Amino acid sequence: GGRPPFNPVVMFKILVIQTLNNLSDERTEYLINDRLSFMRFLGLGLSDRVPDAKTLWLFRERLTQVGAIEGLFNRFDATLRHAGYLPMSGQILDATLVAAPKQRNTNAEKADLRAGRIPEDWQDKPSKLSHKDRHARWTLK
Repeated sequence: GGRPPFNPVVMFKILVIQTLNNLSDERTEYLINDRLSFMRFLGLGLSDRVPDAKTLWLFRERLTQVGAIEGLFNRFDATLRHAGYLPMSGQILDATLVAAPKQRNTNAEKADLRAGRIPEDWQDKPSKLSHKDRHARWTLK
């Protein structure tokens, strides 16, 4: 009786995601539900069930108790290395990089900005102030 168990391959893939991204069980459950890339990697659809944090913990504990988790990850790492990939762990960053416009200031404007003053010709041009980063630090190359 009860619900059928999750596919062990899917559960191992979840452990891979969790290990490579240094995630807790709760955070892993949340990110699988949140990210289409994780769902695609796991072969899950939008309406498929996702294992909860307790299920992830129990799966990892069972593998640890029988002494299989280290061997599985060693084999997985060796397979990746053989395919030419280097497994690296890290953190997920939720950020978008946007190119900032270049500031083309005259030498007089640079001197005023270094001194913390707004250049005189900017006073009556609000558009100049909105496009310039007055708090940026200037460095010599």
